[in-house]
Amino acid sequence: MKLLDLANKYVEKSDWKTMLLLKICLFSAGIIVGTTVTKKAKFLTLCICMVLFVITYIPLMIKFFNIYEENKN
Repeated sequence: MKLLDLANKYVEKSDWKTMLLLKICLFSAGIIVGTTVTKKAKFLTLCICMVLFVITYIPLMIKFFNIYEENKN
């Protein structure tokens, strides 16, 4: 089984609590990595992270609001 197929199966079998734990875990890993960035690299790291946040946040919110609209009634 390929890694991405396995990841899809994992998400299918997960509920919101599992996804919350996954997000907390990844957030914590990001904080750990962020604390190891040198002062010289902090600005570039911040810029890259802000761009990645916007690029990933927009499609996530579009999907969320599409699901909301589908289930509104």
